[in-house]
Amino acid sequence: MWMMIQIIVNKLVSLICKIFKKNGSVFPGTISYNMGQHVLEKIKYPKYVIGVTGSSGKGTTTNLIYHILKDAGIDVVYNASGSNGIRAITTLILNNVTIFGRFKHEALLLELDERHLHLAFRKNKLTHLVITNITRDQPARNGSPDLIYDAIFQALDGSTTLVINADDPLINKCSLDYKGNIVRYGLDKMKDSYTKTDYLSLDSCYCPNCHKKLVYDYYQYGNIGSYKCPNCEFSRGKLDYFATDINLEKQEIKINKEFVKLNKNFLFTAYATTAAYALTSTIGISKDKILYALNKDMVESKRGKDKKIDDRTVTMLESKNENALSYYQSLRYIVNQKGSKTVILGFDNVSRRYKFNDLSWLYDVNFELLNDKDITNIIVIGRFRYDVYERLEYANINKDKITLIDDLSKLVPYVSKNTKGHIYTMVCFDMTANILNEIKEYNKNERN
Repeated sequence: MWMMIQIIVNKLVSLICKIFKKNGSVFPGTISYNMGQHVLEKIKYPKYVIGVTGSSGKGTTTNLIYHILKDAGIDVVYNASGSNGIRAITTLILNNVTIFGRFKHEALLLELDERHLHLAFRKNKLTHLVITNITRDQPARNGSPDLIYDAIFQALDGSTTLVINADDPLINKCSLDYKGNIVRYGLDKMKDSYTKTDYLSLDSCYCPNCHKKLVYDYYQYGNIGSYKCPNCEFSRGKLDYFATDINLEKQEIKINKEFVKLNKNFLFTAYATTAAYALTSTIGISKDKILYALNKDMVESKRGKDKKIDDRTVTMLESKNENALSYYQSLRYIVNQKGSKTVILGFDNVSRRYKFNDLSWLYDVNFELLNDKDITNIIVIGRFRYDVYERLEYANINKDKITLIDDLSKLVPYVSKNTKGHIYTMVCFDMTANILNEIKEYNKNERN
């Protein structure tokens, strides 16, 4: 009876949010979840309950998996809004069950906050879990990557099939600890791989078995790459799904020798596409259906959208705050592009999960990469613009390149009149939405 009340309350509050055009992805579940009784434990889940977790890349990977499953005719629901905490998960699940708690669809796909996984699945377990990477992320909340690893695996009991990015040695540690089925994926060496790291604060570079320093054949970013322990048998090992012939410029790779297109020319897109291929193949989707979804019926990239200011392209790189490796990938991408470049940095909120503003992570980001002759302008915006500016000073960035803008409404006109080259925004999700609004307003005024 209590479960039925919680489900009805969730559906009713969601309907009210919809009527008043409010974001109803979290609030309904907050009410239902706070009513207690662990309602999610009582749900009768479908055949496939798939989770995607990790420090970064969850949203892109989840979006691709959903696209493949939908194309293959699987009746699947997922948290398209990207809200991945326990209250948002509660909202989604309770809105897709009958009042008796039976899930209405064939598959449930969830982007999951790694620290909330054990809250969503205390009793019932995921059938499959994709783990994209484990890096230093939101240090004020998560502490060290080891704590994130422990938070994920305390929610698992061996019945879940893991699909892991084996290029990450910390995730691959589960080959020593986990008793269930493990499917591994990874990327081959490519043009932008490197043999000597330029990232000074590696998250995991020691063997989890004997604690000797790992030896790398190549790095993709941070401590992600191909590695082995010189003292014991721990290594990346045999991969079940291996991406080769990687050409980011042409947006193409091969996965287990099958040609696959990428929907964006980013390294994280190659990882997300390989993860999505691995997961969907593992649950039994035919190769032909997977390749059709990825190569013929391509879905637009969730990240890195291109917009226009006048006749210039703006590439929206969404770099996750409090995650140095997310910023690092964006920095490397910008530096590797040809031609003159303008870069926009900054944020208004450090985190959407808590209010204290720890900025120590800024000093883990390798902003020194911005010392590039082709980067002619760096625009710093947002409430923490002076903190970002100070970090750029420590990176010895030429001050003549840097401009602080205190009013976001002035950003686009300034960029239009005073900068040149391709424009890259390297900001978090909230600020991306704000900049998109300013671009839209500017373009509307220019047309008028």
